[in-house]
Order: sequence, then C-alpha cells, then structure tokens
Amino acid sequence: MPVKLPLLSATAPDAPIAWWRNRPIGRAAFLRHAGAVASRLPPARFIFNLCEDRYLFLVAFAAVGANGQTSLLPSSRAHLHLRDLTEDYPDNYSLTDGDVESWLTPEAMDGDAMPAVPVLPADQVMAIAFTSGSTGRAKPHPKRWGELVSGACQARQRFGFEPGMTVVATVPAQHMYGLETTIMTPLASGASIHAGRPFFPEDVRAALESVPPPRVLVTTPVHLHACVQAELRWPAMAFLISATAPLATTLAGRAETTFSVPVLEIYGCTEAGSIASRRTLDGERWRLYDGFSLRDGVLSGAHLPEPVPLSDELEPCDKAEFRLLGRIEDLVNIAGKRTSLGYLNHHLNQIAGVIEGMFWLPDDTGSEVQRLVAAAVAPDLSERQILVALAERLDPVFLPRPLLKVDRLPRNETGKVTRDALRALGSAATVRRGRS
Repeated sequence: MPVKLPLLSATAPDAPIAWWRNRPIGRAAFLRHAGAVASRLPPARFIFNLCEDRYLFLVAFAAVGANGQTSLLPSSRAHLHLRDLTEDYPDNYSLTDGDVESWLTPEAMDGDAMPAVPVLPADQVMAIAFTSGSTGRAKPHPKRWGELVSGACQARQRFGFEPGMTVVATVPAQHMYGLETTIMTPLASGASIHAGRPFFPEDVRAALESVPPPRVLVTTPVHLHACVQAELRWPAMAFLISATAPLATTLAGRAETTFSVPVLEIYGCTEAGSIASRRTLDGERWRLYDGFSLRDGVLSGAHLPEPVPLSDELEPCDKAEFRLLGRIEDLVNIAGKRTSLGYLNHHLNQIAGVIEGMFWLPDDTGSEVQRLVAAAVAPDLSERQILVALAERLDPVFLPRPLLKVDRLPRNETGKVTRDALRALGSAATVRRGRS
C-alpha cells in the first residue's frame, strides 16, 4: 500500500501557522482557506504559484497539493523564462496573490472546528523547482511530498524548529531555500511564518518586532550585510540562518555581535535541497544532515530517490563533515596557472574600501590568453587603487582586465549574481568604453 503523509503536523487547531496582516492565522483557519482555494482551482495538471505574499503562497501550495496537482516554482518572473515554462508545461494555470485572496470569502473564514487534514501520497510530485540549464532553458527538479517532509524533519532536528517559534524571511518562497525554511517548516514542525518579505533593514526589524518570540531570521549574506550596516536596535531572536552564498567570517562575527544570536548557515542545492549546516564562527567544516553520505562529490542516502552529483568541490573530513573548496565551474586556468574564482573574490573583498566585488571569466573570445573580468562596489576608491591593492595579493595573470567600478552588483531576488547578469554587465561596459 502506498505510503501517505499528512499535509500538516499534529498541532493545536488554534496554534498560529502564520502572522498575516498583523494577526495570527490558526491552523484550522489555514485548512479552511486551503480547502476554499482547492475547490476553485481549474483542473490543470500544473499550477504556477506566483504569489509574493508568503501566507497566500502557503495556502496555494497546500491547495494545489491537496488536489493532486503540481506547483511550478519558476526561478525568475522574467517574461522569456515564464514563456519557456508555459511551452514546456502547456496544461497549466497561474495563481497570483489577487487570485488566492479573492477566493478567501467570508464563508471560508468562518468556523471553529478543525477540518480534516489532507493526507498526500509520499511519491506525489508536489512541486517542480527550476535551475538555469546549460542550454539557457530552465532545468526542472521534481520534489515529491515525502522528500519535502523528510527534509523538513531533518531541519527541525538540526535547528530546533518547534511550535511557538516564528520565522521571518527575506527570501522568496519559490526558491528552494525559501520553500524549505518558510513553507515546509510551518507545515511539518508547528512553527509559524511572517507573511511578508521585508527587504530594507528597517522593514526587517519591523517584521521581527511584529511577531512574538522566539523569532528566527532567514536571510542571505547581502541582506545580512545591509542589516548589520544599518546599526538599528534589533528585537531578541533565537538564531539566524543564512544561505545562497558562503558567509564571510568577518560578517558572521559582526552579525553575532549585532543580533546577539548564533549565525548559522545552510548548504544545499536545488537538486538535493538542504543537506548540511554550520555555525560560521565554529570553523569551515559543514556537517551533513542525518542519513546523508558523500563520496567522490556525489550525495546519497536520506530521502534522495537516487544519488545526486554536486556542483561544488568538497573535501570530506569524516563521514559526517566536509569542507567547501568552491564550485567546480569556478576553477580557472590562465596561462597555465590555476586558481578559483572564490579565492580571487576573497582577496578582492578584503581590500579596505571595497564593499563587495566579484570576478568572472567571460566567454571565450578566441584570443590566445583569456582574461578575467571583475566588478567592484567601492565608492571611495579609483580603479587604479583597487588594481594596485590586488597586485599585492594576486599573481599578475589573475589581475582583471578590465576592472569595472559599479554602483551595485546585479543580484537577483535571492541575492545571487547569475552568469547571465555578469555577461550583461560586461557587455554594457564594453559598449560604454567603445563610445568614450
């Protein structure tokens, strides 16, 4: 008989699952909302969940799953990206905040009894997340309900998510990191979420202040840096989680001083989800979640249906721990000398006056020797000053040609800088230089 798992963990009906528009939403009310939306969904096989309000996303996600349909979670709202996915999944329907809210009628809000909790097959494809494919077309990664529940249980065991705890997040729910920490966590652990997605430091502070303790902030290095720089007075938190890019030790130390909480990191990927964590200040070793094993760069075990090759270069320390050396694709060979983009980025960002910066290797131009390019946010430094500082740290073959001074790096909504964005940045700079 197929294994089935409940949509919602066993918790009191009035225990909040979300804080939406300054009021708590109990689990019984949430199930009524999800049921109301499920009854209104058209019979399409795939549902684009484009909700930005985190509670409305949660309601839609639950409704789609309860109907036996599959949520499509695009990595971008760019027109061409959505057009490609529509072509790949023609039997689809799109849900926005306005759609979901319009279906939450007064009748759907009434009642005190706890509705029946839907029970879903563990092998049901609950969602499909997407990463950029090598051909430019998005690559799908199906997520079965049993895998998502198992991953949430591992996170609960590792971080201590529990009823009464509230998660405030700066990351979108469509991203795998956001899906696991802000959607699966309230469903599987009894914690609750803040429905907003604050962006500026004062917005983050206000969101944390608006929910009861114990509070958890789920964020990225970019948002964390801005919050530390803001020098605000922060409400008490239980801990803070960062992901999407490695967190510098110096920033982690400043953050622990600023917030007076442990700063933790999650390591994962869209293909496998979250697989390891560390407290940044405890050292460079990452500890795998229980049940996972790592061998020759391939992850297996736990809830994975099959082994997953990882895109990073990892150095096993023992059965449960590893060091992250950098992305395999980040290794570069210039004039017979090898290094990694991570190593170069580290030295660029260590220069006093550089707020943030990044190296990349442009597309092959056919020249005998490829040249690296770098961009830096450094309002008070000239390009020459940055290059002089880099020359003291790097072999001359790794000095960027050109070095671009920019107002900000082209980060997407999860704080990542994609190769396409860097390519566009370099192309725009070439055009400007040609006109000057």
